[in-house]
Amino acid sequence: MSDLYTEVLVKKQQTGKDKAIKGVLIFFTVLFAAAGIMMNPLILLLALVLGIVDYIFIPKLSVEFEYLYVNGELDIDRIYSQSRRKRAASYELSNMEILAPYQSHQLDSYKNNQSIKRYNYSSGIEGQGHKPYAFVISKDNAMQMVIFEPDEVMLKDIRNRAPRKVFMD
Repeated sequence: MSDLYTEVLVKKQQTGKDKAIKGVLIFFTVLFAAAGIMMNPLILLLALVLGIVDYIFIPKLSVEFEYLYVNGELDIDRIYSQSRRKRAASYELSNMEILAPYQSHQLDSYKNNQSIKRYNYSSGIEGQGHKPYAFVISKDNAMQMVIFEPDEVMLKDIRNRAPRKVFMD
């Protein structure tokens, strides 16, 4: 029996908050560097510290999500600046209760439940070929709603594995 293997890569859209953080970090780094050159060389130390902070945090603002589906297990990785990878989550979809488009009425009872923890691994773009899906799963004795953007092949593979739990409306 062959393995079901599907891989999808989705780039997260930068929000206004992400752009503002990036702009503020760069602005203050340049400001302290200029002030250090013109006024007091000790201020250059602050510019150096801010430069290090920029080096650490600015790449984390450019994020891609990679979904890897293999035989009923979905692994989600975060990729920062197309270079550093970190495992975000791993789900055994046999524990899944439902998978449906995020705007579907099938998920209304779960969306209104405040005890369900939500994780968003989608691009943040609505429309334009992007259709976020959500699944509800029991993990670590808690219910979780995971929002992601699978492609048609991945949806078909998941549906073949759990046909009564997957809704395509």
